[in-house]
Amino acid sequence: MSGIYIHIPFCKQACHYCDFHFSTSMGKKETMVNALCKEIEMRKNEFIGETVETIYFGGGTPSVLQTCEIEQLLHTVREHYTVIANPEITLEANPDDLSEEKILQLAASPINRLSIGIQSFFEEDLRLMNRAHNAQEAEKCLQLAKQYFNNISIDLIYGMPNMSVARWKENIDKALHYDIPHISSYALTVEPKTALAKFVEEGLIIPASDEETQAHFNLLNKTLLNAGYDCYEISNFGKPGYYSKNNSAYWQQKKYIGIGPSAHSFDGVRRGWNVNNNPKYMKSINAGMLPIEEEILSTTDRYNEYIMTGLRTIWGVSMDRIKSDFGEKYKEYALLQAEKYITEHLLFFDGDVLKTTQKGMFLADGIASNLFMVNLK
Repeated sequence: MSGIYIHIPFCKQACHYCDFHFSTSMGKKETMVNALCKEIEMRKNEFIGETVETIYFGGGTPSVLQTCEIEQLLHTVREHYTVIANPEITLEANPDDLSEEKILQLAASPINRLSIGIQSFFEEDLRLMNRAHNAQEAEKCLQLAKQYFNNISIDLIYGMPNMSVARWKENIDKALHYDIPHISSYALTVEPKTALAKFVEEGLIIPASDEETQAHFNLLNKTLLNAGYDCYEISNFGKPGYYSKNNSAYWQQKKYIGIGPSAHSFDGVRRGWNVNNNPKYMKSINAGMLPIEEEILSTTDRYNEYIMTGLRTIWGVSMDRIKSDFGEKYKEYALLQAEKYITEHLLFFDGDVLKTTQKGMFLADGIASNLFMVNLK
């Protein structure tokens, strides 16, 4: 299985917390779409012998594209790659873009999965984040989208300043009311060089404490598990049959190509990333040169990535795979480093597979970092 990620580097406005690559100027949107198509064609030889099973439009805000532009990109993929008969094709969308007319157009297109950036159903949260939509648009777009799509995911953010547990519970309950089959939920993170970081530095916003954030996560996890969702990755909850195939492929180290400025690619041993500058990206592509940097991952790099991604998921970390892919020393090291967390009931073995307990799930990234190998190459 292989996937194609297409980064659409445009947004109507900048969210205060976001550090992804985007531009709020739409003047070069058509030129950018043409450059994306050209990169798709230029990289076709990387997928010789591969079959594309997922196509994902991320960003930025992909829903700012016209439906004809989305179809132009998809046509280019099908023209140059082998694509399965019914691939998962996801479009990230913001509620303010999802008018009934737009939803009808998307439903008639090859897009078969929507990932909608709700973030919160409360006006005060949306204003703090500087989202382009309001609470009414958040609910209206779900009412409309559910009429035409059955595979829908929404994003929700917890750990917001001044967000009580009660208000977070209302956010979760609202999502459950709409019977959305997939929910991605992330803790608000103060990223460097964002507006949110500046507000925190100036004392205008006081971030939620670690204890408050963990309480939000615990409530989310308990509520969604009781409602029939699987927490198949620490930030992703899906009903059976509705796991994101695209995201699951990332966590299972499957091959993917990233198209567009700032997009990343991975083929199992190499990781690449495109320049995160729109003019430089388009100039390079139009000159017939890929604006990409690459690194060859060492055995230790690949082991560490496997530990990081595996412990975040229900699939865990297989000791047999560590031994076969990386060597006996790596397996012995992982077992030694895991002992403390097994004793503390943060990790456990399911057969030969190391997994986080419910208690350890929220701490998965920190636990993983202590299982990283730092002295072998």
